[in-house]
Amino acid sequence: MAGVLAKAVAGVAAVGTAVYAVDLTNESRFRKQMTTYFRYAHADLLTELNKRQSGSLPTRNDLLTSLKSGEEFDILVIGGGATGAGVALDSQTRGLKTALVELDDFSSGTSSRSTKLIHGGVRYLQAAIFGLDLEQYRMVKEALFERANLLEIAPHLSTPLPIMLPVYKVWQIPYYWAGIKAYDFVSGKRVLKNSFYINKEKALERFPMLKREALKGALIYYDGQHNDARMNLAIILTAIRHGATCVNHVKVDHLLKDKEGKVSGARVKDQVTGAEWDVKAKCVVNATGPFTDTIRMMADSDTKAICQPAVGVHIVLPGYYSPSNTGLLDPSTSDGRVIFFLPWEKHTVAGTTDGNAELTFSPAPKDSEIEFILGEIRRYLSADVSVRRGDVMSAWAGLRPLVRDPNKKDTKSLARNHIIEISKSGLVTIAGGKWTTYRHMAEETVDAAVKHHGLVQRNPCVTPGLMLEGAHEWDPLLYIHLVQDYGLEVDVAQHLSNTYGDRAFVVARMAKMTGKRWPIVGHRLHNEFPYLECEVKYAVREYAATAIDVLSRRLRLAFLNTYAAHEVLPKVVEIMAEELKWSSAEQRKQLEDARKFIDMEMGQEARAQAVSNVALNLTKEEMQAAKTRFNQLDRDKKGHITVNDLRRHFREANQKIDERLLHELLCEVDLNKNGELELAEFFQLYSGLKGGQVSHNRLVRYLDERDAEVGLQGGAKVTRSGGGL
Repeated sequence: MAGVLAKAVAGVAAVGTAVYAVDLTNESRFRKQMTTYFRYAHADLLTELNKRQSGSLPTRNDLLTSLKSGEEFDILVIGGGATGAGVALDSQTRGLKTALVELDDFSSGTSSRSTKLIHGGVRYLQAAIFGLDLEQYRMVKEALFERANLLEIAPHLSTPLPIMLPVYKVWQIPYYWAGIKAYDFVSGKRVLKNSFYINKEKALERFPMLKREALKGALIYYDGQHNDARMNLAIILTAIRHGATCVNHVKVDHLLKDKEGKVSGARVKDQVTGAEWDVKAKCVVNATGPFTDTIRMMADSDTKAICQPAVGVHIVLPGYYSPSNTGLLDPSTSDGRVIFFLPWEKHTVAGTTDGNAELTFSPAPKDSEIEFILGEIRRYLSADVSVRRGDVMSAWAGLRPLVRDPNKKDTKSLARNHIIEISKSGLVTIAGGKWTTYRHMAEETVDAAVKHHGLVQRNPCVTPGLMLEGAHEWDPLLYIHLVQDYGLEVDVAQHLSNTYGDRAFVVARMAKMTGKRWPIVGHRLHNEFPYLECEVKYAVREYAATAIDVLSRRLRLAFLNTYAAHEVLPKVVEIMAEELKWSSAEQRKQLEDARKFIDMEMGQEARAQAVSNVALNLTKEEMQAAKTRFNQLDRDKKGHITVNDLRRHFREANQKIDERLLHELLCEVDLNKNGELELAEFFQLYSGLKGGQVSHNRLVRYLDERDAEVGLQGGAKVTRSGGGL
């Protein structure tokens, strides 16, 4: 049997340096058949592996102790994104002693900044058909298999999503219909639901905010959607449950080599404590996404770059911008790119842009990219829907690890297929690929590692059908038990069920009594979101080590609403400080780091920039009214407003506002970031409210509440775009 498997994976790796563009050659197809055979042959093993493991996860310190033990691992994975996590899970479930280290947090990079789709790639299939590109066709077919598998192994984190493709020209109906039906055909028996055509009336019934003029009808097809960061974490937690040693916030300083110059491990550093040590391994796998070449050059300084980073920007809008159960695909934007417009976490996510990028650990969205997406949305939505810059709740940029093709310059023509390279020093690199195919990429990577390094595995790959953390006993009605058995609010129960799966009961038991008739338990972090305070404590059990880890990846609040993330940040730090015994200095550092992250990487700074670029559009009366209010706050006639002025104003109005909130109110409108609000900034704020670049502002809201009966002081009101804040 081992000989048959060896023959099936022959050619995956060779002595010296070898790069394998992944496709389904005859050998690869045979190996795939063998994988299917082994899946059935090892059905008993898979059944055993799929038994739900009870008990707590090992702590981060437990995992660090294992990593420091001095024992040699079979495989050391560098990188805790989707691919690295997949490699760790695949390796460990083959009986190989596996470790994984991640510089930042699990899924802190590209894997948490995706379009949230699990898909084969409609545009890749189009390119394959019109370009007669067999490689892209096979990649799409493989991705569709992986789509079905991911929906099976993590049903709590993923779901089928209907996506509408509106048609505005009659000739496009048969054209798009043929393409979507080809997508169904390639899916085969794993098609989620068959695509179909609907007329104009039904299209508007399903997507009421769609532009009516010239609409002929629409095509509906199905793809998968998931919570990407939580999915990544579920893969990591599953690997740990099966015995892998996976630790976040551990940096690889340099690679270790033996006397023959072969890679034999890594020198690592714990970013939390500063401790350094060596980790020995028979094989080191480089799964660092856009930072692939950085690790490759550690192994072989003369190596040539193979990774072309590309940046994709997404924005988040309020949920009312799209139906709760239907997405939208713009197949041809003004510059030829594809834009998705999707419901996600009761909000609407839109993106993505696609362009070349510089390598950075802190990619930030540019205002020009945000405006481009908003412009494309306006093309497809009814004129009755005011698409406002101020409605952008969050925006993020993700670096994609595209495989460089020296013959092509634009990233749109670069497919996300992957390559596996084994360097002359023995480093195994997995580069390129896409979220959906992480498992297949991991399988081929471990195959290559086993072959080249002579690793002895207990069994071949068993990850197809291997259930992920939280999936084992989950069902769609689990949230009802949470409501009935624990007294949680319905939206909170649904969130816990869809985030933690069958582990939601553990989180619910941690929730404190509210002292109210209803809900019985569960203190929310923020009134507008279903996240509970007890989830912060549970996040620490899931290896969250910073406030950023919690707000952006354990909970998705930073990705959904930057204002809300700022508002709950102090409470998150307070809870984590109690759990992790942080000093006052560490708490201040956590607050500062998280605020910088939210402002720079989650689009808050871009939002402020948009306001600062607003042209004044106030009438003479509106400017006078704004100036009157400004002067009421600036009673000392300094020409600016400080936090002391705000404190005095609210104190005289008998409104109790704590110091933290006072500083936040000023910071939100202080465009120059000098601790003062000048008259020009005040005018820009009101112009932004009127023009829609700002959808709401807490300072103005508090001031309005004080004198609601007369509106803006001075007898005039600012007319706000879109009907209000």
